[in-house]
Amino acid sequence: MVLSHFEQAGFAIVMIKFEHVGLRYGIGPEVLSDINFTLEQGSFHFLCGPSGAGKTSLMSLLYLGRRPTRGTIQAFGKNTNVLPREELGLLRQGIGVIFQDFRLLPHLSAFENVALPLRINGFDEKKIKLHVEELLDWVGLGDCMHRLPPTMSGGQQQRIAIARAVIANPKLLLADEPTGNLDDEIGMKLMGLFEQLNKMGTTIVIATHSLQILDRLPHPRLILEGGNLQVFDPALGREDLSGRDTPSFSSEKAGGVVHV
Repeated sequence: MVLSHFEQAGFAIVMIKFEHVGLRYGIGPEVLSDINFTLEQGSFHFLCGPSGAGKTSLMSLLYLGRRPTRGTIQAFGKNTNVLPREELGLLRQGIGVIFQDFRLLPHLSAFENVALPLRINGFDEKKIKLHVEELLDWVGLGDCMHRLPPTMSGGQQQRIAIARAVIANPKLLLADEPTGNLDDEIGMKLMGLFEQLNKMGTTIVIATHSLQILDRLPHPRLILEGGNLQVFDPALGREDLSGRDTPSFSSEKAGGVVHV
């Protein structure tokens, strides 16, 4: 996919920009109110907040699964509010999503699950074999590629989900509670994979409740409380972002893309 018309913020490329975004379901009250933030290329953020705060709703807006009730969302330099569904689908090709329940196809092997995005995009079978085997080795499952998901542990299935999400080389990676059903040791190993991806240039947002992860990894936190957004940056302290102009969450990491 060709990404054009990136908005510039200093020397950083803006990947996602929310401006005064609100979301409601039907005629009910807003579940997200006046959300403003910017994600720059190569940044890493945690999305936090109590149950019912709107994390799932915000994630659905981030992966362009729904449109906001009000405000604007720009993705890769385009106003998604006015794009037809076909163009939204093209933009989604630049976003990898890891769901909490994995969403693997149980009748397909680990190899076939990871290969699926490449097959949908018409990749040559030789390239698919090369990329999938390399990526499964990277997540530590090179010897499990022909096993079916139901025969694998939760940690192994989560790593398959990670491999499937990054196989198409996304610019933005979203993960919804990726360690929620895993023990602390396996969870931290998975976080190490996300750290490696981020160092190679992938922009990452992870929704998590894990205090251990938040304490050990000092990335900025997007905190939802009552549908309003705040940020806590361990290096800078907490700042209320509700109702303000769009802040820029800078990253000092080098830009680039993941090559697998």
